[in-house]
Amino acid sequence: MLFLVVALLLLGIILGSAAYLPWPVTLVAGAVIVGWLVVFAGRERRRRGRTRRA
Repeated sequence: MLFLVVALLLLGIILGSAAYLPWPVTLVAGAVIVGWLVVFAGRERRRRGRTRRA
């Protein structure tokens, strides 16, 4: 999943609207997205672990 985020970020920098943003803004936005995905994946894993035990 992290590889996918990095690939899309690089594609956005090269081809998309992210090319018009300064590098620090793009990196912060990428870090926010990665953080959200990590939290989401952790919550989903924990939720699925609970339903299997019950």
